[in-house]
Amino acid sequence: MVVTRRTVLKAAGAGLGLYFVTSAGGRPFAIEAAADDSASLLDPLSVPKYLTPLLVPPVMPRAGTAVLRGGKNADVYEVSVRQVVQQVLPAPLPATTVWAYGPTAAAARKAVLLHHSPSLTIEADWRRPVRVRWVNELTDDAGGYLPHLLPVDPTLHWANPPGGATGRDGRPTFTEVPGPYLGPVPLTTHVHGAVGVGDESDGYPEAWYLPAAVDVPADHATHGTWYEFFRAKAAARFGLEWSPGSATFQYPNDHRASTLWFHDHTLGMTRVNVYAGPAGFYLVRGGPEGDDAVLDARTATRAVLPGPAPRATDPRPRPYREIPLAIQDRTFTADGALFYPDTRAYFDGTVGPYVPEGDVPPIWNPEFFGNAIMVNGHTWPYLDVEQRRYRLRLLNGCNSRFLILDFSAIPGADVWQIGTEGGFLAAPVHVSGTLGGHLLLAPAERADLVVDLTGVPAGSWVLRNLGPDEPFGGGEPDEDFDVADPDTTGQILQLRVVAATSPDTTTPPQFLVLPAVAPLVPTVARRVALVEEMSTAPELAEDPPPVAAMLGTVDAAGHWSTAAWSEAVTEAPAVGTTELWEIYNTTADAHPIHVHDVHFQVVERGPVVIDEEAQTVLPAGGTRQPEPNERGWKDTVIAYPGEVTRIRMRFGQPGQFVWHCHIVEHEDNEMMRPMRVGPPQPGEPVAGHTGG
Repeated sequence: MVVTRRTVLKAAGAGLGLYFVTSAGGRPFAIEAAADDSASLLDPLSVPKYLTPLLVPPVMPRAGTAVLRGGKNADVYEVSVRQVVQQVLPAPLPATTVWAYGPTAAAARKAVLLHHSPSLTIEADWRRPVRVRWVNELTDDAGGYLPHLLPVDPTLHWANPPGGATGRDGRPTFTEVPGPYLGPVPLTTHVHGAVGVGDESDGYPEAWYLPAAVDVPADHATHGTWYEFFRAKAAARFGLEWSPGSATFQYPNDHRASTLWFHDHTLGMTRVNVYAGPAGFYLVRGGPEGDDAVLDARTATRAVLPGPAPRATDPRPRPYREIPLAIQDRTFTADGALFYPDTRAYFDGTVGPYVPEGDVPPIWNPEFFGNAIMVNGHTWPYLDVEQRRYRLRLLNGCNSRFLILDFSAIPGADVWQIGTEGGFLAAPVHVSGTLGGHLLLAPAERADLVVDLTGVPAGSWVLRNLGPDEPFGGGEPDEDFDVADPDTTGQILQLRVVAATSPDTTTPPQFLVLPAVAPLVPTVARRVALVEEMSTAPELAEDPPPVAAMLGTVDAAGHWSTAAWSEAVTEAPAVGTTELWEIYNTTADAHPIHVHDVHFQVVERGPVVIDEEAQTVLPAGGTRQPEPNERGWKDTVIAYPGEVTRIRMRFGQPGQFVWHCHIVEHEDNEMMRPMRVGPPQPGEPVAGHTGG
């Protein structure tokens, strides 16, 4: 049944005929998929490749510094989300309207105040706090709110500003099938991978806020259920005041040096908010497990990693050799607008019965796969490189797409992975040898690589992608699934290699001695489940389609039960405990599972026996060790279908957080649960989220 849906998925976009698209201005219009007019989808084969140089994101300028209680200094930033026009496709193709983070103030007089997707990079120093005022500026020149660029399904459990104070953050009811929501857009920012952050600064999905627009309808809620609670907490804890349309968060940066990123996390809207563009890198540097702690095995002295990286003091761009790469997939209309489907039929042809006549959300799609690849905000760019070593910090920023980057297609390239989401691995992993030149990245996963191009012949070479253009279930390319279209989504980035202009004095990656990773020792075990919810509509009984993705718990007998977002907390670790989580995947797809405010260690995986009728899942015996490049600190792990994935993590920060699947279409439709660390807080606003 699942395979049948996936087969339909491949042809759904082109085979539906008439369906609806939402334009960059937020207005829905009907289009003919096969029609050759200004409103049709842009054929990705018509997009010229490798005409645009790769943008290396500059450093976000600071707005200033602050002296915190206790005398510690903090870096202060003012960052907003705005609607901008960006040349995503190569000129002379049309520009694209996107949403982008950018600085609104800078202490340096010559700093560039640029909004771009992805944004300028926040550079943080270990144990030096960062304070960011995140502002929702999705307004027009007259101060009126801007509608969403993309279709928002109002039948999900979502932020729901039209629900007012009593209906916000809920699942509204309807008497007829609704169209997309076109009101003011809620936002809240999550720094993905930050550890030790207070819950008031984590970007909780129900702590969103609308822009301070002049025309917000009087019956709309202007902020989420938890916003005022966290606003008061920030004032008491840090002396911070949140102004309308904004929130000010503080990050201690006392975890390992690592590659983080920030993005929107609004309840039930993350998929469309992130797809519209706002995201950026957040790099933590220094400390006892940072770059200075990496040694050269030949001399037992400090190793030299490839650089330089962009710095705030750079007067102009220069040749960088440490480069962050955000890889994302998108689909465009012929006029350059972002396309995201506003009919459930796009995914697998399901045309109802839609809510309220049935249980199928009319707009939500279980997954979405764009037909064009962007790197750092441009489709198929090129990068000028020399025959030397480079450090690449990779992010899979796709909504649903798993990437399998094929470095073996670049002759002579020697690739080593030195880090994951939580910093350095315990030892370098030879991607070109141990992993066969293939690097698997699930949505939200990051990889820190040293790419040695010394032996690559001069010329132009393409980094390719072997991941599928459909949901990923594990396995090997061409054996277990069809690889990405080799002419479009199978291509990522062109490297234009020339001879080195100076000696390469960096340490060969095979000689790098990385900081040790001390194993965690759990004292508590917890079993959780990943479950797909199928339609119960009688009309769809022969082949019921998915209508939600769920999380749940598994008891000692192996029986699973699911819980919706609104139900009482079931994951409530005590402060300071180290837990072993067993993640049982009963679905047909792999899911990237992200737990907020912790870095964890992957222990093992093993097969399970699933009885769908009895709703039981039990270990089948036998385990396998994590992949070599998973043996470090992570914040996102792939849970494969038909397996249990075991991870261990320590919960050090009390508060209200979440854990979820980072296929954001799943996250937005029930595959996210609240997680409370420690006891309930006095005055918590949602009684349904204070269970044990």
